[in-house]
Amino acid sequence: MLSSATGIRVKTLEVSMKPITTLVCLPKMVCSSRQRTKLALVAQKGRVAKSALFATVLASCAGMSVIATAAHAQSFDAAWQQLQQVSDKLAASSAKVDRARAERDAGEDMNLPELSLNGSYTRLEKPLEMDLRDLNPMASLDPASLPPALGAALGSIPGELFITPFTEQDIFRASLSAMWPIYTGGRISAAQGIHEALLAEEEQQRELTRRELFTTLVDRYYGVMVAAELVRTQDKLVASLEKHVDHARKLEAHGQIAKVERLNAEVALDNARVQASSSRRQYEMTNIALKSLLKKAETPSSGLFIALSEPSLPQLAELTQKSHPALKLLDAKETQANGLIEVERGAYKPTVFLYGNYTLYEDDSLFAKMEPDWMLGVGFKMPLLSRDGRSGKVEAAHSALLQARHTKAQTREDLSLLLEQSFRQLRQAEEEYRALDSSRALAMENLRLRELAFNQGMSTSIERVDAELKLTAVDTQQLGAKFRYVQAYARLMAISGQLDEFIGQAQRASATMGEKQ
Repeated sequence: MLSSATGIRVKTLEVSMKPITTLVCLPKMVCSSRQRTKLALVAQKGRVAKSALFATVLASCAGMSVIATAAHAQSFDAAWQQLQQVSDKLAASSAKVDRARAERDAGEDMNLPELSLNGSYTRLEKPLEMDLRDLNPMASLDPASLPPALGAALGSIPGELFITPFTEQDIFRASLSAMWPIYTGGRISAAQGIHEALLAEEEQQRELTRRELFTTLVDRYYGVMVAAELVRTQDKLVASLEKHVDHARKLEAHGQIAKVERLNAEVALDNARVQASSSRRQYEMTNIALKSLLKKAETPSSGLFIALSEPSLPQLAELTQKSHPALKLLDAKETQANGLIEVERGAYKPTVFLYGNYTLYEDDSLFAKMEPDWMLGVGFKMPLLSRDGRSGKVEAAHSALLQARHTKAQTREDLSLLLEQSFRQLRQAEEEYRALDSSRALAMENLRLRELAFNQGMSTSIERVDAELKLTAVDTQQLGAKFRYVQAYARLMAISGQLDEFIGQAQRASATMGEKQ
């Protein structure tokens, strides 16, 4: 798992599976000391092998102990298409992408002017009025100094004739106002760039989620295949041991073998039946895990495979370093940090804007008639002293940029290490699978000879059962190696972004299975 303080998480799957030797385990029997020791070792290996393989399958599948329902066959390609349609996790990531896209589109509107409709009602304590008698020269005029006739004439004029009303006591107004910033110190373009980078980040996060779901599907889908094959192997072992027990009873009846030999065969059969029942329960658990992922009961039809040609590690490394979504996500983080620096630097620069106002409704007062119906202008605002910590914000933005760059460098190293590790796990699994071919041939020949020797009374039941268990162990170990190969191959393809290449291999494996059937 690659993580950083920037909130980026690249989830990968670590798989560790111990070598498989056998599936069944046998209790102590009444036999010789050498035979008991030998059989105990076989039983111990069986317990370790079976638990190791099932632990890997169940860890990949996160199953539950519920009986699986009937399902129809589905190829891996079809399962992958279905998962992309029904996954709530992927849908949530897509919703975040849509949200970021909508915010990006909303940021484009910052280039547009702002137009608003304004309305108001105001009640004044008293109307605004002007009394001519309060103005010079009448304010400084002494009536006693005037001629009697003029003073009498002025005194006969009503006082309200000297008063001019400017407004009413109740004022109603409606207008349109506009403001258009034409220069903001680069803050608008920087904010738009941040929104674009946020969209790119969410798109890459969605791709990371998509690849994580792909590897999860590989684990659960092929985990069901492995569990089903283990069930078939156990059933085959039970059927073989049933024949062996039946034959042992006949030989005992004819006095060719001792009773203990027949008892050994029956105990081995009973334990094989218990293990077969356990295998079926495990198969049901892995089926439930796959069903919960796909929201539907499905039976995998694409088998395990070994690729015809080994992938090129240099080519995988080149593709990973060039196009991995975690690196692109960090590129978006770096772009956001650069944009944040520009925003904070713009706080030191002036803002220039156009503004205007148009009166839609006004009363019939003198003041309203004197006021113009519209006005236009240009203004600017230059911050001289602020308390928002502009210098500290610029420094923080620089730190965020350095953080993104260092995280990206570390992510490159981690991806290279993960790629190298997965590639070596792929090789190890393939080598183990191919090396077991000779072991399987030996186990089959050993079983054939032990069967003949037992039928002729020249071999014990324990030796016959031991040969059967060795063949089962080799088959199980080979199955485990093939499963680990597919898991490692899926991780390589997911890391390098070649999901279609894996699907192509799965389709060819499915076609091969169809031809064999």
